[in-house]
Amino acid sequence: MAGHNDSSASGKKSSEGPNDVSTLNAESLQSNVKIIYYCRTFMSIIGGVIAGILGFTGLSGFILYFFIMAITSVGLIAKAGLQVHSYFDSWNQIVIDGFLGGLLSFVLFWTFSYDIVHIF
Repeated sequence: MAGHNDSSASGKKSSEGPNDVSTLNAESLQSNVKIIYYCRTFMSIIGGVIAGILGFTGLSGFILYFFIMAITSVGLIAKAGLQVHSYFDSWNQIVIDGFLGGLLSFVLFWTFSYDIVHIF
């Protein structure tokens, strides 16, 4: 992940004290958000295939999705080294972004793999 200190435009460090505001590089922030979407989509597809193969139906499949997304969020936070504000604007970008898009991918692959394994 790209952090806010990755830009090489300025080699100076500001030491003005506690009023110093850190800024984020827009390109790095956009790249980090893309990484979150890719991770969530990939984990949703894998989780959907697992749910379909194991034969989960109804609420149990959605519980698996929420569990997978929680693990993904914890993994992304660990990858950021618990310094979320160095890579993102807020915690919401790691925890919430890509959640609905991942849900749609999960349901698609869940029903597809369930049909292949248990119906055909």
